[in-house]
Amino acid sequence: MKFLKPQMKQLIKENKELQGRLKELMNEHQLEKNFALKALYHSEVAEGGKYQLAYQALDQPKG
Repeated sequence: MKFLKPQMKQLIKENKELQGRLKELMNEHQLEKNFALKALYHSEVAEGGKYQLAYQALDQPKG
């Protein structure tokens, strides 16, 4: 599984908790949005993270 910016943005758009975490990361660590997205991916999605299945579901073809 690899970081895909459009998927990560979609996941965050659909999840209020992740929206809050993204803003926290950006403010707390003075990160640009792109770097905060990657940090959030590695902490909450990758390697069995809390949102891994939701992220992977975005990769499934619709239909």
